[in-house]
Amino acid sequence: MSFVFVNGVLSGVTDDPDKLVKGIIEDRRQSKIPKEVNIRYRKDTDSVMINSDSGRLLRALIVVKNGKPMVTKEDVELLSEGHITWQDLIDKGKIEYLDADEEELAYTALNEEDLTPAHTHLEITPLSVFGTQASLLPFINHSNAHRNVTAVKSVQQGVGLYTTNYLIRHDNDSMIAIDQQMPIVKTEMYENENFKSHLSGQNIVVAVLSYLGYNMDDAIIINKSSVERGLFRAMFFRPYKVEEIKYVGGQSDVITVPDKDVAGYRSEDSYKYLDEDGIAAINSHVNGGDVLIGRVSPPRFVSSIDKFRLGVQKQVESSIECRTGESGVVDNVFVTSTAEGNKYVSLKIREDRPVEIGDKFGPRSGQKGVVGMLLNQEDMPFTYSGIIPDLIFSPYSIPSRMSMSYLLELIGGKVGALGGRYVDGTPFTGETEEGLRKELMDYGFRENGVETMYNGITGEEMKVRIFVGDMTYIRLKHLVEYKIQWRARGPIQLLNRQPTEGKSKRGGLRLGEMEKDCFVAYGTALALKERFDSDKVTIPVCSKCGMVAVYNVKKKTGYCPIDGEDAQIKLIDVSVSFKILLDELKSVGIYPKMVLGSKV
Repeated sequence: MSFVFVNGVLSGVTDDPDKLVKGIIEDRRQSKIPKEVNIRYRKDTDSVMINSDSGRLLRALIVVKNGKPMVTKEDVELLSEGHITWQDLIDKGKIEYLDADEEELAYTALNEEDLTPAHTHLEITPLSVFGTQASLLPFINHSNAHRNVTAVKSVQQGVGLYTTNYLIRHDNDSMIAIDQQMPIVKTEMYENENFKSHLSGQNIVVAVLSYLGYNMDDAIIINKSSVERGLFRAMFFRPYKVEEIKYVGGQSDVITVPDKDVAGYRSEDSYKYLDEDGIAAINSHVNGGDVLIGRVSPPRFVSSIDKFRLGVQKQVESSIECRTGESGVVDNVFVTSTAEGNKYVSLKIREDRPVEIGDKFGPRSGQKGVVGMLLNQEDMPFTYSGIIPDLIFSPYSIPSRMSMSYLLELIGGKVGALGGRYVDGTPFTGETEEGLRKELMDYGFRENGVETMYNGITGEEMKVRIFVGDMTYIRLKHLVEYKIQWRARGPIQLLNRQPTEGKSKRGGLRLGEMEKDCFVAYGTALALKERFDSDKVTIPVCSKCGMVAVYNVKKKTGYCPIDGEDAQIKLIDVSVSFKILLDELKSVGIYPKMVLGSKV
């Protein structure tokens, strides 16, 4: 007896599970039961699993009987001419949807030529084994799966044209690449998904070699002159949004240029970009700390009750300023009103983002890396024909990652650039390595893609042949300007007097024992003072009971809450965090007694 589970619930038993499985599959193909029902027999648990619940991932496959696909060439022609639909093929049982469970029973062939009588299904196209994003990557059937997953994630982070109406949108932290190109090596999916409207990446010349040591590991060297000509340049937009909020009692915020009698008034220089309406003028070049939208707010809870009674209410300055460390040009301003009728202002800053050392780049094969050096064009290596690469990639990244798609795309891009055509890099069905090599040789180059190169600094011929080609590189959104954080002295937390946390709060960097050892080893021990001495505090302690006492600094007298004024008070240095711990222990009824001794 085999158990039968329906959507995970035990619903019955059967003597012949194979007959039950075949019967349900046949009924589904004849449209006697819904097409979304899937079934599987598990021998390890001797149970039949029937699934019909929502949320399962289903994928379409062509049904195969006796080694022949049910979908014929006539069906494909009728489908392309519009005489039948996709649903007609499903209703006739020629195509069916399988979930992950039933797919365990299926024996699927990639191509029609591979079919045998044992096969049960055929892929509609070999490309369908990948998702939409993975199928945009060329030659990924030549790389391992882990690297392909990394490549998909890398492309997701690419800076491109995320929308065509970005000029009038005020999205948070959006970035637009100024110049985008259609990849020379592309897949069928580029046409199917209309990728031309949302391009990301540029076709560049890449040389694979170690050069000057600035492209060790995953680092890359980029031609500085190419960057100055606009390679990979991007624009960053940051919106600042303000609303005139109405408060209880008829008070509200006011967007205007603050008067000098307003509490918290800044210097006149801070408001220099504001127009009469209190909003910074378009095309103004602002820096961190400059006021973008002037605003005054009612005192609310910042004033005492007496002032409210007397009617002496002073407005409080609450303007919106440009973020510290950022600068840019006021791109556009929208003034509108909310659903509640409050005035609403949205101002967008545009900032140029040229390539700099530390920025992240990646191809469509997962070999991402950061810029280790921007090298002058005259110092870059060059080929016999005078071609200077835009990017130098380290060869040591290839053997361990085994991303052969990177090398194939280099050859494919070279063939496409020389032949003035696009190269089909569709996995399984695209152009072959042999065909690309032969075409490259027909153009007068070595069939393996290597060329003789010369050292740009010494002019000497390099003793080895260098692999050179064209490929699409994408600038990723991880810019070093967003990651960099530093501080000498700065704000501390109110509670424990330790440095604040987080880049936006001008926070300090976390230092452990090992970092401390590095500071000491390099003779910069004084830099540790703020790290390890920032929350130092002197507290009075009773020598007798070991509790924190009370001490009058001016009179230099103190007393203990337990032992009174006769107690002997000693001043000790501790951290505020330790004092907070003592207070918390006392609050739960624990007696934290400190035993004082000599430092010697």
